[in-house]
Amino acid sequence: MENDQGAVTLTAGSLLMRPWGPGDIAALVRAYDDPAMRLWLRSQVADAEEAARWLDVQRAGWESGDRFGFAVTDTQRDGELVGHLALKRSGPASDLAEVGYWTTAAARGRGVAPRALGALTDWAFLGLGARAPARLELLHHVDNEASCRVAEKCGYALAGILPALPPDHLQGRHLHVRHAPGAGVSPAAGRRAESAGTAGGRATPR
Repeated sequence: MENDQGAVTLTAGSLLMRPWGPGDIAALVRAYDDPAMRLWLRSQVADAEEAARWLDVQRAGWESGDRFGFAVTDTQRDGELVGHLALKRSGPASDLAEVGYWTTAAARGRGVAPRALGALTDWAFLGLGARAPARLELLHHVDNEASCRVAEKCGYALAGILPALPPDHLQGRHLHVRHAPGAGVSPAAGRRAESAGTAGGRATPR
């Protein structure tokens, strides 16, 4: 949905997902100070300068319509930053998009990833109107079992295994897919899971 200022916000229980802003720099640096984030994510943020550049990428994505990045916050914990969501496509007219996410170390085990990804999926298919993609893809490293369970819980079926592509992808990756409503694909039942995040795939770094 859009708020009074025209910015898109999503909700899932106590989770509020909104565009990133300059005030998120300190929380973003803290989030990336996590061994799991350094292991699973291609993009890295080590200090405030790198965080500012990362935020510039998010802002540019909204302006171009090619990338929608959301800060995931918890309204029951004073707006604590608990994760990140991204919807990426090769162009506004493309019928294929990629979704990705990460969660902060402190937020894991609270059901943040499946709730946030579910809200993003609904918005992608139902909230974008004529711009809605027909197919969403989610990619993660083959040994990231928690991300695999999150994908399955949100109805993203395993569609194949992509080979390693050095230097960007040193491991193989699982490709999960979910089709727009009406395509005859039912959401898969899954187990509760949390992971640091997805590895990124066909589009730009997270």
